[in-house]
Amino acid sequence: MRIHLASVLVDDQDKALRFYTEVLGFVKKTEIPLGEARWLTVVSPDEPNGTELSWNLITIPPPNRSKKALVSDGIPFTSFAVDNVQQEFKRLKSLGVQFTQEPAQMGSVTTAVFDDTCGNLIQIAQQS
Repeated sequence: MRIHLASVLVDDQDKALRFYTEVLGFVKKTEIPLGEARWLTVVSPDEPNGTELSWNLITIPPPNRSKKALVSDGIPFTSFAVDNVQQEFKRLKSLGVQFTQEPAQMGSVTTAVFDDTCGNLIQIAQQS
């Protein structure tokens, strides 16, 4: 068994697509119209057949409240693996990404947390 798909709740799919592809560097894999929303997924350019990330458009209050509570408590919605947190932090910062946690070593893991501009905090992590 393996993870095939992970989802992130967003308030704007177009904004998410721009940020995750143009800033983070993911590649669009799937786009299927579904009325007001679309089934959109991205993948790592290094693993085009790997785990897909989809964006679920939220338009109802309960998930919105939950997402806002995570952000206000500083809790990341999900985590992405990177080879070097310090380098990725510098790259993203130079592109204007806002970090809520600068790189910090926590035992054998180094993490940093940024705002994805779509209402989520996202963690990047590097295993030592």
